[in-house]
Amino acid sequence: MSNSVRLLRSFCLRLALLLVPCLLFAQAKLLIPMDLKQSDHLKSYGIAFWILQHHGEVDWMLNYRGGSFMCDYSDLLASECRIRGVLFEPVSASQATSMYAEVQRPDNNEDVVRLEKVPRIAVYVPPNFKPWDDAVTLALEYAEIPYTKIWDDEVLSGKLSEFDWLHLHHEDFTGQYGKFYANYRNAQWYNEQQLLYEQEAHKLGYKKVSDEKKAVARAIKDYIGNGGFMFAMCSATDSYDIALSAENVDICDVMYDGDPPDSHAQEKLDFSKTLAFWNFKLERNSLRYEYSDIDIPPSDPPPIRDPSTDYFTLFQFSAKYDPVPTMLTQDHVSIVKGFMGQTTAFKKSLIKPTVTILAEREGTEEIKYIHGNFGRGTFTFYGGHDPEDYQHNVGDPPTDLALHKNSPGYRLILNNVLFPAAKKKQQKT
Repeated sequence: MSNSVRLLRSFCLRLALLLVPCLLFAQAKLLIPMDLKQSDHLKSYGIAFWILQHHGEVDWMLNYRGGSFMCDYSDLLASECRIRGVLFEPVSASQATSMYAEVQRPDNNEDVVRLEKVPRIAVYVPPNFKPWDDAVTLALEYAEIPYTKIWDDEVLSGKLSEFDWLHLHHEDFTGQYGKFYANYRNAQWYNEQQLLYEQEAHKLGYKKVSDEKKAVARAIKDYIGNGGFMFAMCSATDSYDIALSAENVDICDVMYDGDPPDSHAQEKLDFSKTLAFWNFKLERNSLRYEYSDIDIPPSDPPPIRDPSTDYFTLFQFSAKYDPVPTMLTQDHVSIVKGFMGQTTAFKKSLIKPTVTILAEREGTEEIKYIHGNFGRGTFTFYGGHDPEDYQHNVGDPPTDLALHKNSPGYRLILNNVLFPAAKKKQQKT
């Protein structure tokens, strides 16, 4: 063998030895486990969002260690996790290969969904909104996920098309101001809210707040049909569908819109226009803190319950065949602590058969969490006001999520925020 050949082989061997560590490092991964070992579940979603913002991709390991996140390793990412208090595990290339193989085994109820797009987030809130009034904005603020506030003007002027995901603040789309009249009609905040809503309706060319809110509800429905993702909690769920069903009928009493309701309003409801509910009965008593019989248990009178025994159960879905409901129910527990709201849960018999039930209070008709499709988009309704404030009342102090950073109930909210980041081909039910 000539010296030139020996020198070439020696050079190639040295080059290979130098390249192997580099290649291994390039293929190294970082795992954010989402099981009980995770130090801060809520900020973990913020880290996933941060990766997408920095042009990275995230693999959501459905049903693997509580729905963990896997991505390429970098010192910058590891540092960001440490700063935010998020537990992570460095994973070698060979370990990552084994993990992916395990998750994708046909006999495992696990799968991988690639998150690759930064969702543009909008939160529908009135101008006098406070972040602690709403569980979703609390979660977004704590997880450090950016969002844009919009209200009726933006919705009716077509601005919704600029966003991928829309959350509805605890709004009353029926124009009855939350039906707080009986208890709060003399409160300053109530009168200021009514004046604000009336001014906005008149500015936009509507005589009544109820008519303007119906127009907003229709615009949101068009947004969903064109491919948007809508998430709502508490009274923004049933009041939204009620407003759609009452598009051509007056259901508001004189103290809300200046004239009496249609005496045949119930018979004139059009359930073909609703997203989730049908065959419900309106609450005709204008002084009662309830919209219809969708809400269960009724808010007025409030149910007598022991919070220590109030739980709801998440349904389990096939990760490989039903990735969407699987994403929406990722959690480190399967039984979640219950919580109340103006709309606490939904009566099962009034949910349309096309809607997917995600969670229920076992042994009852109470459905806590639902999801459905409309047109090219989706909607998700979650009952209750605040997952870590069992019976939230007007004027209660805000929830400090630093004290609830591993909240299973708040995780369900953040599942929805990341949902639009998934590859389109995964978003099929």
